[in-house]
Amino acid sequence: MVDVASRTGNPRLSRPPVKRRRKRLRHRVLVALALLLIYPSVTYVQALTAPGAATFAARTADWARQMGAGPVVNALENWYYTRHPPANGAPSAGSLPVARPVAAPNRANAPAPLATLPGALPGEGVWVPGARMAGGQPADYTTFLRPDPAHASVVAAVAAFDQKWTGTHLIAGTKEPGGTWPEQAQVPDAMRPSLLATFNSGFKFRDTPGGFYADGRYGKPLKDGMASLVIDKSGVATVALWGRDAHMTPDVAAVRQNLELIVDAGRPVPGLAGNPAGQWGSAKNQFQFTWRSAAGVDAHGRLIYVAGNQLTLTALANALATAGAVRGMELDIHGGMVSANLFRPDIAGSSPTTVLPDMPTAADRYLSADQRDFFAVTARTGAVHAPAAR
Repeated sequence: MVDVASRTGNPRLSRPPVKRRRKRLRHRVLVALALLLIYPSVTYVQALTAPGAATFAARTADWARQMGAGPVVNALENWYYTRHPPANGAPSAGSLPVARPVAAPNRANAPAPLATLPGALPGEGVWVPGARMAGGQPADYTTFLRPDPAHASVVAAVAAFDQKWTGTHLIAGTKEPGGTWPEQAQVPDAMRPSLLATFNSGFKFRDTPGGFYADGRYGKPLKDGMASLVIDKSGVATVALWGRDAHMTPDVAAVRQNLELIVDAGRPVPGLAGNPAGQWGSAKNQFQFTWRSAAGVDAHGRLIYVAGNQLTLTALANALATAGAVRGMELDIHGGMVSANLFRPDIAGSSPTTVLPDMPTAADRYLSADQRDFFAVTARTGAVHAPAAR
């Protein structure tokens, strides 16, 4: 065979012109870039349009973590929330709970008033009765306190549920813990006439080693040593260290685990400010001044819920212990994640309210499908006082 390039002495006759080779290279680079962008673009659209209520910011943060940017998201959150400390002064009027209609003058079974910072605000630490049950006894009480002596503007709302009158339910979301569940990620219609409260659950399951059990099956295996909100088949809830205070038995109806206990034996546990093994979230998470929530149980068996803005982990534990919790666990954190709503089934036509007026979630959240699992507290069958006109 005759080698034309060798015969002519012109090597360019044996390969494409330079411009054509550069064009092909650019085409390949553009195709590669397009392929690299298609997957994240598609997954981001899926995250923004996934079924269930969730804020744009929450969906974006979840997507970024899904794409492997969790350390970046954590670093940004630490940078932002630790650099915006609250003031050491009086809280704004808009951060204090709005007075609720008083259910009944009978406060014989009310929790004891809470300890307060010097110069207590009007209503601070004083329990306000909520929905009235048959016979006039309130099923729930609310108050507020300031748990951070270094930042007196920080307010935490507290709700206490008398479990003689109430039952608690764990309801799965559309995405957490995953799968299809009978409640369809919202408060079922049958519960709504007796609904007293709804409140958020814990971290997303990729961010906690804890498990989930409800409706007779596991959404994620339960793990010993985890702080657990445990509900028995009568609807009574407690907060326990799984494997020490509670175990799986035929009487267990639901378990939601999240991190480790933050209150035990009535006191904040050691190590909260250091978080040495990351047992309470990512490193430095405990220093963030942000929305936080927690659940506990007091010595009288009341279920306690606490939530507030600009709380560090230590301040959250202080709030829970001050509220009387003998054991307590952190639930979810950050705006859009912390959500607690109160209902008055004893008042006809009443609307739900958030436990704090500046809570950045709708009071009717969880009445439609939500991406996250949550808790609902209802009055026991036949317990609600006949609804009175507003």
